[in-house]
Amino acid sequence: MAVGKKWKLEYSIALFVMLGILLLIMPVSISSSRQANFISKWNEKFNRVEYMFSVINAHKTDDILKSMNKAKTPEEREMFLLAIVKPYLRINTYNTPIKHYKPHYMNGAKVYKGQRYYFDDFYFAENNTIVGIKDIKNEKSNDAFFIMMFDINGLLPPNRWGRDIFGINIYDGGRIEPFGFDSDMDELKKDCSESGTGVSCSYYYKIGGGFDE
Repeated sequence: MAVGKKWKLEYSIALFVMLGILLLIMPVSISSSRQANFISKWNEKFNRVEYMFSVINAHKTDDILKSMNKAKTPEEREMFLLAIVKPYLRINTYNTPIKHYKPHYMNGAKVYKGQRYYFDDFYFAENNTIVGIKDIKNEKSNDAFFIMMFDINGLLPPNRWGRDIFGINIYDGGRIEPFGFDSDMDELKKDCSESGTGVSCSYYYKIGGGFDE
């Protein structure tokens, strides 16, 4: 009888230990699976957007070029690009994200107005994603003309760069590149980490980089 009680006690202790380990592992596992899903969706989104711009460039007319050249301000150029990509991305310009949508960097820092990756306006697009478009001042002919950001998780958290927010540079001729494409591997790993901004994750994940919790 004593042997039976001892066996049950040992079995119960082992069971509690196993449950404790599972509870410790589960949050990490869920978080990793969630991040893997974000990365997969980002790769799909990038491929779609890359194809979209190739189609737009193939059907670019003189009227489009003239209209772009007539735009005098960054706001006018942003509206022009928005009008071009709107049907492809199914952007809704009538119902915009609520004002408290505030993207952050991966390390938790706020994205402040005046910084390169601060966007004045956001729009809802297909599958409840959020899109931002920004005209940037190009000093050289080979600089990007625009940048775009995609929050593939929409209003849902975490709303952080490198988690569910990714972005691209848009160049003359419709060529696009993910943020971070011009960084070396050490820079990518540093930025795509808990201590970094997460902006370079846009490229890091495209080349097979992994996410480290």
